[in-house]
Amino acid sequence: MNKSGNKKLIYPLMALLICILMGLGGFFYVNDLLNTPITLKKINVDSKAALKLSALEQISKKNGITEWKLKASSATLLKKKDKAILKDVDVIFYTKDKTQVRLTADEGTLNTLTKDMTFLKNVIVHYETYTLRTEKLLYEKKTHIIHSDVRVKFEDRGSVIEADSMVTQLNQNRTTLEGHVKGKFSENFNIP
Repeated sequence: MNKSGNKKLIYPLMALLICILMGLGGFFYVNDLLNTPITLKKINVDSKAALKLSALEQISKKNGITEWKLKASSATLLKKKDKAILKDVDVIFYTKDKTQVRLTADEGTLNTLTKDMTFLKNVIVHYETYTLRTEKLLYEKKTHIIHSDVRVKFEDRGSVIEADSMVTQLNQNRTTLEGHVKGKFSENFNIP
């Protein structure tokens, strides 16, 4: 064999040897990574929660008719309590004539069995031209009503009416205000 023949054989063998060494090095490196235990720091475990969701959407229907659509930015389902704790709640309630009543709140709870709900902090309800503001509002699915036992404030086209409590029957389109009812009315005000 001559020198040029040796070079033709040595270069491929060297390339093959380099590839084998790189492959073995890669194998041992990856194997070491896979066998190194992962250390997690600052883990908060909520022992009361059965499940945490980063977003929740739910629709409630009765006899094929949509009663409400619920969205929340997060939900925590509690163990053994049939309850979900909601954040950044947005609900659309539907009346018998399919009119929409929209409610937003910073927090809420949903009974996962009865589908009753409680809304807390910065509760705002929009219905046609009316806006209702309160700090706590409850929804009863069976009767399809919303009510509040804390101060409420209705606003409509420059008019304001306040009361200590209120009940709205969604299917009857009827709202009842009670306790220290007072207001300032413009000529365009129409109580829902």
